[in-house]
Amino acid sequence: MLREFERGSSPVDWCESNYDITIFIAEFYNTISNVLFFVVPPLLVYLFRQYTRQVHWDVNIIWGLLVIVGAGSVYFHATLSLVGQLIDELAILWVVMAAFAMWTPRRLLPLAFQNNRNIFKAMVILFATVSSGLACIAPFVNAFLLMLFGIPAFVLLCLELGRCHSKRVVNLGIRCILMWVLSITCWLNDRLFCEIWSRMKFPYLHCGWHIMIFIASYTACVLFAYFHAMVETPEQLPMLTYWPRDSWDTIGVPYITLASPTKKVFYKYIT
Repeated sequence: MLREFERGSSPVDWCESNYDITIFIAEFYNTISNVLFFVVPPLLVYLFRQYTRQVHWDVNIIWGLLVIVGAGSVYFHATLSLVGQLIDELAILWVVMAAFAMWTPRRLLPLAFQNNRNIFKAMVILFATVSSGLACIAPFVNAFLLMLFGIPAFVLLCLELGRCHSKRVVNLGIRCILMWVLSITCWLNDRLFCEIWSRMKFPYLHCGWHIMIFIASYTACVLFAYFHAMVETPEQLPMLTYWPRDSWDTIGVPYITLASPTKKVFYKYIT
């Protein structure tokens, strides 16, 4: 067996004690806390079926990649293997790159890409491919570098929220940003202050990271899907809606519906 596949071959070991619950799973709670990555994306595929028909189908790529992130995280925390770590981190990289490729506003793209997003997507895929190769060289720093990719996404979300006139959308954006800040706080505390939290008998902040970063990530994707539809198909009147009841805007699952769906047409701007 290659050493990279062996248990414990990763240079990263989170604060939770290893093999405390079962001899088969290294970090038990860090493993099972990925459950939302498997439950929510299939629901979003179902909820976004009108959006995929009328606006663009590629939002489902994001939901599929989130499942891969969850699977990679489960494999990594269950084994603490280097391969598991790389699968986990590379899946996150591709989620971020896919989101940038799909939803970077047209007005912010370089002039060479403003009339054809497919070229921009190809450049992003090339960048993600090269970055994936480089990520295998120094795995220990990958997580910190991935955090840096969250900064432009955070800035872009704030810019789009500043242009939005829907109070409901803005409120969701504020909750998304708050969840993102809390998740980063959990990640940093677990990574940098493990001894303190271990002495407090609570080495489980990375579990909170899994839960809150998933909520922040999929919520941000819903928001960017809304912004994209408002620019590209405003005549269809995109609306932020919540499942299972639209009145549950605090605990419900947000998604996008179209109040005036029309037959999909080809636009001058190639998406």
